[in-house]
Formats: sequence, structure tokens, C-alpha cells
Amino acid sequence: MSIYEPIESTDSRRHLQLRSPATMELTGEMICANAEDVANAIAKARAAQPAWAATSMKERAAVVERALKIVLERQDDIIDVVVKETGKARTDAMSMEVFSVADQLCYYAKNAEKFLKPRKRKVHGILGLMKQLRILYKPLGVVGLITPWNGPFVLVMNQVAQAILAGNAVVAKGSEVTPYSAKLAEEIFLQAGLPEGVLQVLLGDGETGAAIVRGGVDKVSFTGSVATGRKVAEASASQLIPCTLELGGNDAMIVCADADLDRAADGAWVGSCMNTGHYCCGTERIYVVKDVYDEFMRLVLEKGKGLRQGAQHGWDEDIGAVFWDRQMTIIEAHVEDARTKGANILMGGRRNPDLPGLYYEPTVITGVDNSMDIMLLETFGPVLCIQKVDNENEAVALANDSEFGLNGNVWTKDKDKGYRLAAAIDTGACSVNDMAVSYGIPAAPFGGKKNSGLGQVNGKKGIRGYCHEMPIVIDRFGGKMQNGYPYSAKSAEGMKKLMNFLWVKTSLGRWLS
Repeated sequence: MSIYEPIESTDSRRHLQLRSPATMELTGEMICANAEDVANAIAKARAAQPAWAATSMKERAAVVERALKIVLERQDDIIDVVVKETGKARTDAMSMEVFSVADQLCYYAKNAEKFLKPRKRKVHGILGLMKQLRILYKPLGVVGLITPWNGPFVLVMNQVAQAILAGNAVVAKGSEVTPYSAKLAEEIFLQAGLPEGVLQVLLGDGETGAAIVRGGVDKVSFTGSVATGRKVAEASASQLIPCTLELGGNDAMIVCADADLDRAADGAWVGSCMNTGHYCCGTERIYVVKDVYDEFMRLVLEKGKGLRQGAQHGWDEDIGAVFWDRQMTIIEAHVEDARTKGANILMGGRRNPDLPGLYYEPTVITGVDNSMDIMLLETFGPVLCIQKVDNENEAVALANDSEFGLNGNVWTKDKDKGYRLAAAIDTGACSVNDMAVSYGIPAAPFGGKKNSGLGQVNGKKGIRGYCHEMPIVIDRFGGKMQNGYPYSAKSAEGMKKLMNFLWVKTSLGRWLS
């Protein structure tokens, strides 16, 4: 039984029947926007964007601040919608979809003006005596935003806030698995006073998303699978428009011999199982130095005994449902592949037999290696894969032996060593003595290396990525063009003498630089 299934319709649009992953009960019907709907939405955004770009940054920030207030006022409603569609634990919904959103809205409303203010840049060298340089941040126009099902509210709200503060209009689409969580973003921004057409969140499936990407937008921001990300990149390249891609991960955790093992064991559980393991920078591979391996394993197994699953626990639930039956299939296949290749399943390793929905038991696996899919591919589930290593150098080498590079974490009481090891991992970001937290820090640029993505979002760099950074060069004094026509041998000889004076006979050229 699938979370969504096509049903017959009498019009030209695709209709999907939706189910709750926690109970598998029917929850409603979704009508997918078709190519015509997408074209109309982009045209509406195109018409609305110039007036929005003409508003002051103070006015734009005020809208985002009102959206923050509404998020806090409606947090129970947001959590209910998200939990209904995903089955995630309510505390995960609170931290990811409310707290994180509130923090990001506050940050960008406060800092956008500073980040996007036109600025003067010194012109180096002798040209600096004659020219002024100013950098202007101009909105790109209409942004196409495609977001997935694992953070269905936060991933829309965060990128929308940055794009609209930069003066753009946005046409967004959430996942067909979690459409109404994404739709909440449009509802909240409209309630906050955002003009009609500046943000439109369409309901739809992959065909809807493809229509947005191919619909004539000025940039695409995509979060999702590697396979779909490649298609988005190819479509963007063929249209000569920029894109940012936040794709999959297979993040490594390194536990050093001098780590606080109690804290590290907690970090292993939360890093692997928060949001049911459904977040791109979740811990998927754990490398433990042999000196502390046995004690670390004892702590992990002890801490895993009391973990609770099921909506009946309310706010006390630790690990929620798997959000999508397709993901459950992947988790089961990876665990079974590891089992058949000799891995040891010390805890879990199956669907929870006591619950009706898509619940997978918190799982601990040892005896893993890179012959197994679970160590090579993105599992995206509540699974701890733990491998003993001889030393930290071996751990770093194994961490880097991956086609992914999104995030990672290192555990040691020596912060300087932690910094060195983190820097040695070929990944987009890394944390020391914590699970991957970089996405939750708005000032940190977020993006992957290798198959984990292209470009970065968040922070100063992220919001500027929704702009064209336009240099304007202004002549200081006017007067006769120094290098104008007609050219002559005399003027060429004069240029040679100038270069010789600046960089050979004197150090003036270097000083001016």
C-alpha cells in the first residue's frame, strides 16, 4: 500500500489519494498542477515581481518579521499538519519545522539589508586613481523552488525568506508526499502581508516540478535525490540559468580514543535517528577507534533500549514513522544486503510489528564494510552502522571513501584535533562534538561536495545567490579618454614605459595593489 496513489479524474490534471504513514489511513486527495497551471503561476510571478523588487528592504523585512510572529502563533497547527503528513515525532516537528523556521526568519529579517546593501569596493592599482567601483545586488526575477518531503515546511520557508528578501518572486512545489505542509508557507506569508503572486506554492508531483524547472524561471533551487538533481542541473544548463542543488548524503561520524563516549553515544543515536533518519546530513557511517570500541558499543546498546515509537506516546515519542513507503523499501533492502554479507544486527533490523504504520525499529549494525550498500548509499533511516578502526587516520580515509560529501562529525576532547580532523574530511561541512548542525546555523553556508550537491544556500552567500552581483564602474574625473582612438606606436611605447615603471623599476604597482 502506497502513501499516495493515482486515482481516476474527469479533468486534465493528475489526482492522487494520500495516506498517513503512521496509520496508512486515507487522509485526503491532491490535485496536481499541470503544465498550464505552472505557466500561469510563473506569468503571475513575473507580473508581481517588479513591484515587489521596488519595495524597500525595510518593508520586505517587516513581512518576514510578521511571518515569524504568525509561525509562533500557529505552531500547534503547523506541527499537526506536518505530523499528519509525515508521521514524524512531534518533538522533531517542533525543532525542525517551528524553532528552526523561527530562528531563520529572525536572522534574515535582521541581516538581509546588511548583506544586500550596495557597497563600494576599492579598485586596485593605478586604475584606482581614476575609477570607482560599486557592487549592486539585483534580484534575479522569478525563482523556481523544489523541496522534498523530509523537511516539508522548513525547507520551503527558509529558502522563500531569502529569495523574497532579495526582491524575487517564487514559484515553489513541495513533495507529493507532504503537499499541505509546504502549502502552509504560502498561507502564512500571505497572512503576513506578502503581495499576491510573489509566492505561490503549487501542489503537484514530479511532472509539476519538471514544468517549473523548464518553465522560464530565472533560477532553480532544488533539494532532493541525486538522480533528479542531475536532471535539474541539465535542464538549467540548457537554459543558461543558475541552480543550487542540495542532494543526498552518507555522512561519517568519527569517534576518537579521547572522546566523551557518553556524549558521543547520545550523538550517534540522535545523529542517525532524528527525524526518523530522514535528513540529508544525518549520520550514516560511524567509525570508532578500537581502543574505545567496546565501551562505545556498550553505551549505544544501553541507550537504545528505551527508545519509544508510535503516536500513542505523544510528545514522548522518540522515533517516528518512515515518511514514505518507497523509503521503507530502501531501508529494508540495505539492511538485508548487509545481513546477507555478514553484518551483525544487534538491535532492530525490521519493521516494528506492534504498530500499524510505516515504523522501522531503531537499528544497530556492526561488522559493516564498503562491500555493503548500507555503507555506500544513502539509507535515510533510523540505522546506526558502526565500524571498528585502528586509528583516526583510517577513520578519515574511510570517511572520504564515498561518492557523497554533505556533512560529518568528529568526537574528541581535544578541540584543536577535532578541527584538524574535520578539515581533513572531504565534505561540505562538519561538526565537532555534536551531530551535524550546520543547516541549523543560518550564518553557515550549506552545500555539498561530490554527489551531494552544487552551490551553497544559507548565510550571506546563500541570500546573495538569489541576486545578480552587478559591478558598476564610475570614472572619477571625466575628460579625454586615455586609451581612445586613434592608436599609435607612440601610445604603445608609452604603455610599455608605464608598465616598466610600475613593476620593474619601482614597486609602485605592487604598492597600489
